[in-house]
Amino acid sequence: MTDEFVTQLSLDECWEMLREEEFGRLAFRLVDEVHITPINYAVDGETLLFRTAEGNKLLSVVMGSEVAFEIDRYGEDAARSVVVRGSARLLPEDEAHRSESVPLRPWVPSLKYNVVEITPKVITGRAFSLERPWLHLRPHD
Repeated sequence: MTDEFVTQLSLDECWEMLREEEFGRLAFRLVDEVHITPINYAVDGETLLFRTAEGNKLLSVVMGSEVAFEIDRYGEDAARSVVVRGSARLLPEDEAHRSESVPLRPWVPSLKYNVVEITPKVITGRAFSLERPWLHLRPHD
C-alpha cells in the first residue's frame, strides 16, 4: 500500500466524523483479557459519552482500564477510520445529566443507567482510497 491511497485525517476532521456518527466499537482490558464491544455514543465537548448497564464494560471502567474506541465508514471508492485512545470514567450522578444534552439515545430497550465518559489522550484518523479491482472484473465472453 502506498501513501497515495492512505491519508491522515486532521484532528478537526476526526472530531467532525466523531460528531457525525453514533455507533462504534469499544475495546477495553479486563484483568488479562481484551474485550471489544459495539456501543452507541455521543460527543460532548471534547469527550465521548455512552450508557451501559452493569457488566464487563462498567467493571473495566471502574477498575481504571484504558480504552480504545473506533468508528469507520466506507463506500464504493473510499473509507475512513477514527481511533480514540484514552481513559474512561463513570460519571457521578451530579454529572450524568450531561447525557441528556447530547443525542445519546438507547438503540435497544435495555436499562442502562450508568453514563461513562471517555476522555481522549490520542485521536488518529485515516482516509483510504479504495480500488477493489475484483468489483470491476467482467466475465470473459
